[in-house]
Amino acid sequence: MDNQKPQRLARTTIYENPWVTLHVDRVRFPGGRIIEAHHVLHFDKEAVAAVVEDAEGRVLLVEAYRYVVDSVQWEVPAGSIDPGETAIEAAAREVREESGYATTCHEHAAAFEPINGIGDKVHHLVWCRAVGEPGAFDTNEVRAVRWVSRQEIEEMLRRGQVRDGYTLTGLLWWLWQRGDRTAT
Repeated sequence: MDNQKPQRLARTTIYENPWVTLHVDRVRFPGGRIIEAHHVLHFDKEAVAAVVEDAEGRVLLVEAYRYVVDSVQWEVPAGSIDPGETAIEAAAREVREESGYATTCHEHAAAFEPINGIGDKVHHLVWCRAVGEPGAFDTNEVRAVRWVSRQEIEEMLRRGQVRDGYTLTGLLWWLWQRGDRTAT
């Protein structure tokens, strides 16, 4: 087989809409095993999350409504990358929509595939700084906005209060990469 990768033998599309498509593939793996029904989620859009710092070195969180898991959770701003947008442009837009803050000093921190066993969605992580005073934010998506210190982040993580994958990834990355950076 080509480069010892699994090979798709057949594909049936079960469901399709503008956000997600569900395929069922017949797949042969390098060792010869055949999976008759390998379910695959295909996403047309990539997504982005922003870890936003203020001048005091705190991180911005938004309290988001999460219907699917029946909760309201503190998260970093995040959303889909629209056609023609870069991850950085989308991060700046999402932060503005969800928190009211403008951002600057954007850095693309990482790209990752959190569910690569069943889905092909690519997620991006962008670091940036907030500038100016906040404007209005989308109250249909977000209930509240707050700044949290390193100590508060560590406590939230210790208590298992961070459930969102973007936020968990972003905050752990921030603690590792940026947490000791002093505000300039």
